[in-house]
Amino acid sequence: MNHQYNLTTNEKIVLINLENKDNLTPSELAQIAGLKIETVVQSSFMLQEKGFVEVSEQIIETYSLTPEGKEYAISGLPERQMISALCGPTSLEELKKKLSPHIVSIATGWLLRKGWGSIEQGNVIPTGKALVGDDEKALANLSSGMVTIEQIGVNNTTIQDLMKRKLISRNEDKVRYIGLTPKGKEILQHGITLDEEISQLTSEILKSGEWKEKKFRPYNIHTPPRAIYCAKVHPYQCLIDQMRQIFLEMGFTEIKGDIVQSSFWNFDALFQPQDHPAREMQDTFHLEGTSELPEEYKDRVCAMHEHGGDLTSKGWGSKWSEEIACKNVLRTHTTAVTIKYLADNPYPPIKAFCIDRAYRRETIDPTHTPEFEQLEGVVMDKGMTFANLLGLLAEFYHRMGFKDVRFRPGYFPYTEPSVEPEVFVEGLGWVELGGAGVFRKEVTHPLGIKYPVLAWGLGVSRLAMLKLNLKDLRELYQSDIDWIRKTPSPKL
Repeated sequence: MNHQYNLTTNEKIVLINLENKDNLTPSELAQIAGLKIETVVQSSFMLQEKGFVEVSEQIIETYSLTPEGKEYAISGLPERQMISALCGPTSLEELKKKLSPHIVSIATGWLLRKGWGSIEQGNVIPTGKALVGDDEKALANLSSGMVTIEQIGVNNTTIQDLMKRKLISRNEDKVRYIGLTPKGKEILQHGITLDEEISQLTSEILKSGEWKEKKFRPYNIHTPPRAIYCAKVHPYQCLIDQMRQIFLEMGFTEIKGDIVQSSFWNFDALFQPQDHPAREMQDTFHLEGTSELPEEYKDRVCAMHEHGGDLTSKGWGSKWSEEIACKNVLRTHTTAVTIKYLADNPYPPIKAFCIDRAYRRETIDPTHTPEFEQLEGVVMDKGMTFANLLGLLAEFYHRMGFKDVRFRPGYFPYTEPSVEPEVFVEGLGWVELGGAGVFRKEVTHPLGIKYPVLAWGLGVSRLAMLKLNLKDLRELYQSDIDWIRKTPSPKL
């Protein structure tokens, strides 16, 4: 019978010690059987798979005092301290000296709420009804340590009030119970022997001939093997690397830049007005530090903002402030990196891209996070046209595996014309993935750039959601090893 059911020695010991006993906890069973708790738990789960025992779980709620609750359990609730300090009508200022401003501020509201006193012309007047309440009884009962809700001895409303006051905390403990099933009782009736079994055949056993006298543990070929996961690149990083490889194969140079940027490079150099809503606190992380403005560009950028410089443009028609321009921010887009690269390299041909993180004050939800990746790129050369931009982006998305690509007219302060590329996804329809356009002359002229610049900023995380079939953007950034193991790496 033992051979038939393929029981290990530890499993047999657990079964034998469960005979004629009600459900036991792992610690109780370990003490009776003389095994480690870990061994009992492992053997019990194996026996449960074979149908011989049942492992059940029960959540036990206990309550305990917080540090503040422990203090009040000794010295009394603030309202009790206040009522004890009253000798007839007493001013709040006098009570603050006797107790403390902190205790008085807490006690006043509860004193009125419980009807223990009233306040008239700055004096606290006791009513003579300060009976010991359920909350004080609860604190006394909790002084012994963790107790169950029944041991506290008060109604649930009182417990909730004490939790709102942060005087007690709730704890949840998971307790396991192990008990025999009818199948387990049946096998015990047939009898179980604790004969030594060999689980591994060694050369010593073969040479000595001991194997002839020994019993070998049967090998169950139907037991599923444990899943083995090899090392792999994070699926999101894998997708970023693939996007990087596409642009490198298309002849682009990858560039990097600082996370902290001056408002000049993040906004002003891109002809974004200084009163633009994106500069407000709800969109941008503003920092305390400042940066020096580039002398060779600041006057020309100022002129472009105020009256259009020496172009036919009218600019924004408002006063441009150096003080605003020199303030540091966490870059809100990687365009701050590409525009500075163009300023440092104003001669064609230029083909550069940047895949990096940007930061905005977003409310965290399934489609928004305060930090995200952006794929930024520029092409500057003689004769570049809007058609070249559309062809380049279409080629990129085709290589990413999207068959249908289209472009919808859009608006951005620093490009004209502007478009928003969209791809068609089965079940979702057309999905917008970023913005693109040709830099306006108001952007390029102050920096000494004389040729057309094609520019784009594409959402990497949104594209990743499509390629990895995600409904929640936050999954890309969570430390979930199980998700990483089971999510296949994207393939183009």
